[in-house]
Amino acid sequence: MKGLTIFSAFLLLLITLSSCGASSTKRIDALKPEPTNENIILYKNKTSFVSLPVEISLKDIQKQLNKNMDGLIYHDSILDDDDTQMKIWKSRPIELIEENGTILSEIPLKIWTKVRYGTKFLGLNDTKEIYMDGVLYLESKPHLSNWKLTTKSKIIDLKWNESPSIVIAGKLVPITYLVNPTISYFKKTIATEIDKAIDETCDFKPYVLDALETISKPTKVNDEYETWFKLIPVELYTTNAKLNNKSIKMDMGLKCTLQTMVGDEPKNNFDRNKIILKPVLSMPDKVELSLATVSTYASASKVITKNFKGQEFGSGSKKVTVQNVEIWQKDSKLIIALDLTGSVNGTIYLSGYPNYNAITKEIYFDQLDYVLNTKSVLLKSANWLAQGTVLRKIQENCRYSIKENLAEGETTLAGYLNNYSPTKGVFINGAFTSIEFEKVELTDKAIIAFLTTSGRVSVKIDGLD
Repeated sequence: MKGLTIFSAFLLLLITLSSCGASSTKRIDALKPEPTNENIILYKNKTSFVSLPVEISLKDIQKQLNKNMDGLIYHDSILDDDDTQMKIWKSRPIELIEENGTILSEIPLKIWTKVRYGTKFLGLNDTKEIYMDGVLYLESKPHLSNWKLTTKSKIIDLKWNESPSIVIAGKLVPITYLVNPTISYFKKTIATEIDKAIDETCDFKPYVLDALETISKPTKVNDEYETWFKLIPVELYTTNAKLNNKSIKMDMGLKCTLQTMVGDEPKNNFDRNKIILKPVLSMPDKVELSLATVSTYASASKVITKNFKGQEFGSGSKKVTVQNVEIWQKDSKLIIALDLTGSVNGTIYLSGYPNYNAITKEIYFDQLDYVLNTKSVLLKSANWLAQGTVLRKIQENCRYSIKENLAEGETTLAGYLNNYSPTKGVFINGAFTSIEFEKVELTDKAIIAFLTTSGRVSVKIDGLD
């Protein structure tokens, strides 16, 4: 009997201790604020301005001219008007040089001509075929308008490799005097033909539009975040071109919108026919861009959960430990769910606004407070947890760094500025200054920190086919 009494007393003690333990640990049951769910979110559509000094090498113009102006370049088939017929071929590649802001062209020619000489009285005349080699020298004033190079040329010299002549009665008779009248007429005609060839050859707009179309294609910048970057050109500004140091130089400005999207691949809506080209007198030399660094709620939740590891929060003997953190967005506010164990078990919900610390490069949450229903539950069952001192300590751990995101963005940007070639013969180089914070926005899938940067970019057209 005594043993039974001792056992009963021991059992009663266990029941009592268990009851005490159950009463010291409270279970809270707050309502979960459901996240706002949407499809693809377009969360940035800000106009940026990119200043692009452009340089087009003279050798590229020469290459295009030789490709498009080949073979027979002049043909006069009528004999009766001036007693001369003529065909002119380009015998070797044309060479262009720059001198004092003008283009000097050296055009090697092979000429065939049929000359009628003598008198028409009683039909006493004859014709002779003559073959000549010479070099034509032109001076051209260049003008670049709407991305097309046009010139106004004049012939400044025509040098024969051998004087034109024919054999009459066994004697070599120079006939330059017979050819020169036709050449005088021919000079104006061939200069016009050269200008026409340059006009048809040196239209660089297709190359520029090809480059814009390439960089306008949506780019997936992060597989894990399902994040896409898209550049949409709006307007192109160009200044007058200047010929200097074997190249044509001009300033171009690109007005564009930069869109960053989360979700499926966005459509490419680039339409080269809608690109507006505007001539301007001058252009700012800076590039101003708005950048976005993306943190999905899942990745942010993991980082913040690590911040809470091993930390206890409470008042006196009443303490809780955060086991897990989950973040989402609802009605433009951030919801932070904390799974607790300790003196209180369950999930509490806080809301606040994300902000950015430029010194530590951290996202933190300002005006953090308990969701209304959560606060009501805590005031009834765990008033100590609703106190401001506990909330401030929790808020200190609700932050995470985006240094790695910024470093990744800078690396990606640098790749587009180190002799990057979006299309053959077009090269982009440049550098940017430090990145500065602008603001934070929320989507249904991510926290977006928007930052701005400025710098300089240059475009060189060299090596076109």
